[in-house]
Amino acid sequence: MADAQPNVGDVLFSAAVKAIQTRKGSREAFARVDERGGWRTEIDENLAGFLTNANSFYFATASADGQPYIQHRGGPKGFIKILDKNTIAFADYSGNRQYITQGHLSENPKAYIFVMDYAHRRRVKIWGEAHVVEDDPALTQALMPQGYRARPEHVILFKIAAWDTNCPQHIPQKFDAADVAAALAARDARIAELEAELAALKRQPVPVTTG
Repeated sequence: MADAQPNVGDVLFSAAVKAIQTRKGSREAFARVDERGGWRTEIDENLAGFLTNANSFYFATASADGQPYIQHRGGPKGFIKILDKNTIAFADYSGNRQYITQGHLSENPKAYIFVMDYAHRRRVKIWGEAHVVEDDPALTQALMPQGYRARPEHVILFKIAAWDTNCPQHIPQKFDAADVAAALAARDARIAELEAELAALKRQPVPVTTG
C-alpha cells in the first residue's frame, strides 16, 4: 500500500496554528480552501516565471531539535532551475564555511523558501523538503549560471510540498541597482536625442513672408 500523502493544509498550518485561527475567527475560511483542495502543490506557469526571474531568495531550515536558520541565496536571473513540476534546484556556492544549512538538512529535510520581488511588490512562500547532492559534478555544472564568478560546492534539490502568495500590503517598493541604471541610461539617451532635435530646429532658417 502506498504511503498516505500529507494533507496540504497540514503542511501550511500546524495544530497550534489552527487553534489560533479558530480563536481569532479565520479557521473556517482556511478549512474551506483545504476541503476544496485549493492549496497549490505544483509549479505552474506563473510560479515558473516568478522563479526564473528571481535573483535572490531566503532559504530557511531547522535543526533536529528545532533551532531555525535563514540563509540568503542569490545569483543571476535563472540561477533557480526548475527540474519538474514539483522540484527546483540550484548550485550552492562556497561561502563562509559555517555549513549550518547543510548540517540542518542532514538531520531535518524540511525547508522553506521565501522569494521577494520588491519592484512589483510580490512575494511567494514555498514549503517542502530539501537535500544536498555532493557527488554529481555533471548536475552541479548544469546548474551553474554561465559566466557567473562563483565556486559551487554542491547542489540543493528542493521538493515542493505546497506554495502560496501574499498580498502586497506593507512591502516597500525597491529596485535593483542594475535596473535603475538601465532606466536612467534610457532616460538620458532620450533627453540627448530630444536636445539634438531641438538644436537642429533652431538652426533652420526662419521662412520670410512678403505682404
